[in-house]
Amino acid sequence: MDSNLLLCRPGFESDCAAEMDRLSRDAGLWGYARAVEGQGYLLWHTPQQPAERIADARPVFARTGWPVLDAFGPLPDNRIEALLALLDDVEPVDELRLEHPDTNEGRGLHRFLKRFRRPLEAALTRQGLLKPSGRERCLHLFFTDSRHGYAGVSEGGRAGPWENGVPRLKLSAQAPSRSALKIEEACQRLMNPDERAHWLRSGREAIDLGAAPGGWSWFLASRGLRVTAVDHGKLADGLENEYPVTRVAADAFTWRPPSPVDWLVCDVVDKPARTRALMEQWLGRGWARLALFNLKLPMKQRHVQVEQLRAQLREGLEKSGLRVRIRAAHLYHDRDEVTLLVLPRG
Repeated sequence: MDSNLLLCRPGFESDCAAEMDRLSRDAGLWGYARAVEGQGYLLWHTPQQPAERIADARPVFARTGWPVLDAFGPLPDNRIEALLALLDDVEPVDELRLEHPDTNEGRGLHRFLKRFRRPLEAALTRQGLLKPSGRERCLHLFFTDSRHGYAGVSEGGRAGPWENGVPRLKLSAQAPSRSALKIEEACQRLMNPDERAHWLRSGREAIDLGAAPGGWSWFLASRGLRVTAVDHGKLADGLENEYPVTRVAADAFTWRPPSPVDWLVCDVVDKPARTRALMEQWLGRGWARLALFNLKLPMKQRHVQVEQLRAQLREGLEKSGLRVRIRAAHLYHDRDEVTLLVLPRG
């Protein structure tokens, strides 16, 4: 099939479709979306054009995506036999992912797919379809219900590291808030392993603007970074005593660092244009080398807002003589916001 399937947070299908339209046009393709608001996924069709040409696309509002081989269903009672027949011409894969929409109905499939996985993996192994190949080929079976869905294959890890595009993170009992999961997901999704090893190194210095109650500060400090937490609000009990965290009671938009630092992180609730300008100021003036921050989004035209803010940030930093990489994602742990990472090149 000449289609890609993309999973997203329910309610963001139109934003993901708008991004795919731009990415397709940039690749010289014509396409259109089939989606229902709130279903948590969409099909992006590029008629009579290979879906693989945009398989490398990384829409901000898609958690994962892959080229579709075929639709399936309704499956008979012997689902495995029917799926093996559908996959008869597929080359061996290293991994099987059983996926579903991130909706109440979709999450209801979790128990069924958990029981279904082991016998399906055994059948795929017997058929020689599931075995190490060293090519990072992944077979995706996306179920809209227990008998219908779509099959596809991704190559070279392009679909990302997680089934459903959802990281399986566990909140530490020491974390001051669930926002610690947000920064952990951001580092895993937006940084490669070498970058994480380089930047999350013990002894580096970080500033957390709008830190209270301290989830982001705790994440960095628990990895050995020295953190200055800037907020009029109080941090969680014990954070300053048990970790290398120092609180400064000040306003995130007016406080200035006494010396440059490695990291700047910011998760303040404010207008996205104001946050973007603050990040541009810190990076452009050399107060921080790397920035990880959230932009709170409006209810409409969210994809337009993200593209405009990202372009303005890049333009402003280039005027300051900085060459950067800007990465953005609508994380699983995000809601009406997008997380951006700005890395220096080289």
